[in-house]
Parts: sequence; C-alpha cells; structure tokens
Amino acid sequence: MKNVALHNLGCKVNSYEIEVMQQFLQEKGYNIVPFDEVADIYIVNTCTVTNIADRKSRQMLHRAKQKNPQAIVVAVGCYVQTGREAVEQDDCIDLAIGNNRKKDLVTILEEYLAERGEAPVDKTLGDTTIIDINHTDEYEEMTLRRTAEHTRAYIKIQDGCNQFCTYCAIPLARGRVRSRKEDDILREITGMVDAGYKEVVLTGIHISSYGIDFDRQNYSGVSRLIDLVERIHEIPGLERIRLGSLEPRIVTGETAARLAALTKVCPHFHLSLQSGCDETLKRMNRHYTTAEFADSVKALREAFYKANGTYPAITTDVIVGFPGETDEEFARSKAFLMQIAFFEMHIFKYSKRAGTRAAVMPEQVPDQIKTKRSNELLVLEKEMSKEFRKQCLNRRTLVLMEEKKQINGMTYWLGHTADYVKIALPYKDEDNREGRIETVLVKEFLTDDILMGE
Repeated sequence: MKNVALHNLGCKVNSYEIEVMQQFLQEKGYNIVPFDEVADIYIVNTCTVTNIADRKSRQMLHRAKQKNPQAIVVAVGCYVQTGREAVEQDDCIDLAIGNNRKKDLVTILEEYLAERGEAPVDKTLGDTTIIDINHTDEYEEMTLRRTAEHTRAYIKIQDGCNQFCTYCAIPLARGRVRSRKEDDILREITGMVDAGYKEVVLTGIHISSYGIDFDRQNYSGVSRLIDLVERIHEIPGLERIRLGSLEPRIVTGETAARLAALTKVCPHFHLSLQSGCDETLKRMNRHYTTAEFADSVKALREAFYKANGTYPAITTDVIVGFPGETDEEFARSKAFLMQIAFFEMHIFKYSKRAGTRAAVMPEQVPDQIKTKRSNELLVLEKEMSKEFRKQCLNRRTLVLMEEKKQINGMTYWLGHTADYVKIALPYKDEDNREGRIETVLVKEFLTDDILMGE
C-alpha cells in the first residue's frame, strides 16, 4: 500500500479535519509517514487567513514535489477554495480538494489513482472536488476517534461565518454558517472520553453562531451554544470543557452566569477584539463597541468570581495597522488593552486579502509603522501575561499533565491549569503523569511563561 505524508497549516479546525482525513486513510490501509520523508502521496491541508498563510501553503506543496517529483501532491482546503486559478496553474499540484469535500478525500484520491491505472474505484463522484462553498447548507460530518494530542481533544461543532469583517477572507473560503447536530457532537465526545481524554475544546470557524441555521425564524445562537455546553457537561467521565474563540457580544450577564454554574467549563475565554478603538472597529465591520466588549469581560469576571472566588483568564486577538489607523487611534487601542488587562494577546499586523473591502480602502498603513506598533503591543502582552501568572503563585490548583519536556537541561512534566496557565513539575525516575489531573502547589516562575509547581 502507498505511503502518505500529511501536513497541516492554520487553525484548530484544520487540525481537527486533517486528523480525520488521516484516520480515513489509515482505515483504507494507507501507510502514514512523516512529511519530511519520501512518500507516494503528499497531502497539504492549506490555510488562507493571511498572505503569509498563502505563501506557506505554496511552499509546502512545492517542497513535497521537490522531495519526490513522482509523488502525487494533493492540495486541500482554504487556499484551494480562494485561490482556485492559482492552484490550477501550479504544476506542483496534481489534485485539489476544496472545503466540504475533505470527508471524501479517499474516494476522490482513489478515483484519481484509478484514472492513472493505479487503484480500484469505490464509487463515481457526482460533482467537482471544489464546490461553490457559498451556496451550500451541508455541514460536512466528520467524526474523530483519536487525536495526536494525548490528553485534550478538539471537537468541531460548526463551520462557516456570516460576519463578513472587512479584512477577512474566511467566509469566502468556508462559506456560511453550518452547524453540526448536537447528537453527533455528544456521540463523538463520549467516544473520546471512553478513549481516555479528560478535556475537550469546542472549536469551529465562528462557534458563537452555533445553531443559527437550525431554525432561522426562531433561534437564539447564544442559547443554542450554551444549551449544547450544558448537555456536554452531563457526559460522565469528562472533566474539562474549553470553549474556542467567542464573539464578545454574545457574552451577557445571563450567559456568563450559566457558564459559571458549570463546574467543568474552564475559566479561560478567548474574546476576539481586533482593535481597542471604536472608529477602527467600525471600519472593520465588527459588530460591537469597546464599551460592549468591556461589559462582556466584566460579566465573565463577576460571574466566575462569584462562583469560585477567582477571575477567569481572558485572551484576545489584535490587529495593528488596519487601513486608516492613525497614531491617535492606535494609542486609544493600546489604552483599552491596558484597561482590560488580558492574560494573553495574539498580535497580528494587518495583511491585505484579495476580495475583501479592506484591501481597497484608502490610507493603507506602511509596513514599518505596523511593525513598530506590533512590537509595542508584544511588550505590553508580555507584561500583562506575567501579571496574570503572578496571581497563581502560592496557590493550589488542578493541572492536567500532558507531556515531558527538557527545559534548561532538566526534565519536567508540563500541563495546564483550567485557566490555561502552563505548569511544570520536576520529572522523577520513570513516573508517568500523562493524562492525570493533579493538585499542584505553584511556587515560582521557571521561565517567563511557565510556572514551577510541587
């Protein structure tokens, strides 16, 4: 049987999907090998969130063909969906498969091989390998039974996005919101728990919109998501539920209280901000103000402090150098970030995406200014992150132990608290803590982003 090498780029949704694709291949008897080895087939699950992501996708596809010019190189996913013309003209790519067809990877691949006289065909494909993603209501059902991570499982609950932020090409790559059936989600999580996983992370392209497509006339997207979390909370043996990125405006006092009442829900929330300046948010077509964002953070902090006496970790994304962002707007944005006091921030320099409104906006910000602003916020992020971690010192906390790692010449077990602070424990001869949740007394900083426990 043929050797297949897979490589993933991009988000946690992509990570989930490539693991299911690998699972499909293994079930059909294909032999999976590392991507840096010579293989018969190379599969790259691509990303298009930025120009850099596009470039990395092309580089990995070309690297595969250079590794083995006789190999079949398969491009899959978002870059295929948005850059179809470039993909079709790229001689390094033999086969292209868009989103919502990943579940059919093996069938499509074997039909391609059959045309070359190299494999039997299970069935005839009824449509193209790259569909019109913006005109489908189908959720691409895929079920994961095991994951490369040994202790936490990412569970995809929806696909697509209806927000159309002016800088973002993801709706063009992923289409409109399509939600997964609750029973399928619960069945998958139950299977993962039975396989030994203690924690699940609910992920998707825009999970705040979960359920919006179930009943378009009478729905509450927020309610459907929280309803789902409450049902997941009832699964025996599951110990932690972590939520992926949330839209700030869905977090009200009521939803925060419902989440805080669920003891398995991790007090760690990623609220996507993008800018701390209202004028910039408006140009981005974000559907909230900084005041509304602050209210959401306040609701979470008050609800969780009332429930367990500690504040949740709040993380976010920030884009610098968005078209029209003046020095004054950047200063307001930075001041707002300081006001919120995030645990972690992911800082991005604005990148033009073809087909988006922001790409043709006037007053594009020069790269050197973007870099300066990014560096400024990276320093701020480091300071705020350290302050949050200091609150963990001299406290006992539960840590899900995940892996052994060498740090400064010493071996440690590493894991995360429920609020996603990384903790290290000294490794003892032959001890195996993987997958265990242990009570740890946090003592000191081991590195800037890892705390030492005992």
